Amino acid sequence: MARKIRTKNLGHTRLAANYGGWTYCTECGENIGYLCYATYDKVSFCYECSCGNHGSVGIDFEDSIEGNACEDEMITIKNRLCCPKDSSPLITVLSKKLESYELEITCKACGSTYKKAERRQEQ
Repeated sequence: MARKIRTKNLGHTRLAANYGGWTYCTECGENIGYLCYATYDKVSFCYECSCGNHGSVGIDFEDSIEGNACEDEMITIKNRLCCPKDSSPLITVLSKKLESYELEITCKACGSTYKKAERRQEQ
């Protein structure tokens, strides 16, 4: 059953589907990641694409609950950042196509909220 979106803010970003799927920079059209449909409860993702565009994704649902801040790091399974408690895939970030990003995402299954930020190293 489809979830009802409470808030959906896309800044210079396009999703392949209503609240998930492949994620694209609208400036250059590059695929910058994949947001897993059924396993997250709330997401806030801000990025700077390699093309210079600044974009963002902010989505939560009518039945979203306040997540529990978690110091654990997400684990990586087949390029997907996953919940370390139950291995639920949450999001794929194609960081090689980004200059930087900041992510906050809540796992629907356990309610843990994870944060991750990266900045491309100068060469």
